[in-house]
Amino acid sequence: MAKLIPILVLVICAALGLTAGKFLRPPPAEPAESVSEEIDGEKPAEEAETSEQEPEGTSPDRDYVKMNNQFVVPIVTDNRVSAMVVLSLSIEAPLGKEDDVLRREPKLRDSFLRVLFTHANIGGFDGEFTSIEKLGGLKRALKEVGQRDAGADLVKDVLIVEIARQDY
Repeated sequence: MAKLIPILVLVICAALGLTAGKFLRPPPAEPAESVSEEIDGEKPAEEAETSEQEPEGTSPDRDYVKMNNQFVVPIVTDNRVSAMVVLSLSIEAPLGKEDDVLRREPKLRDSFLRVLFTHANIGGFDGEFTSIEKLGGLKRALKEVGQRDAGADLVKDVLIVEIARQDY
């Protein structure tokens, strides 16, 4: 009986954590009508006056810093590695701040790996691991730890550039 008490406490805590996570999740953000409206706070012009425009999704005042190595995350099932997930990440940073990001790369890699391992342990890479819901939660978590460790002024976003899963 004494051996069952820690197991019961663990199961109850896990259930409470999952329930709290479900009910405390913020509502999904409503998409803005356009990117420029979201950035500038005003509606864009109907027609552009010049033909020279930035391609959609790019920002002239941002650098994209590729992390030097891929992230390898083991998927453990029944005490054995059943799959490996390999990811390549990039950091969206202000223009000219690439060296600052690279100087903080060891700390960022450590924090990103912790997030990726946690995501794997809760089943984030099982089933349809490329769904918007699963990848959206992962991207939010990566961005949060990146901004915590390097600063929100340096890490504007974390981009998942490549992702692959190899089952064994």
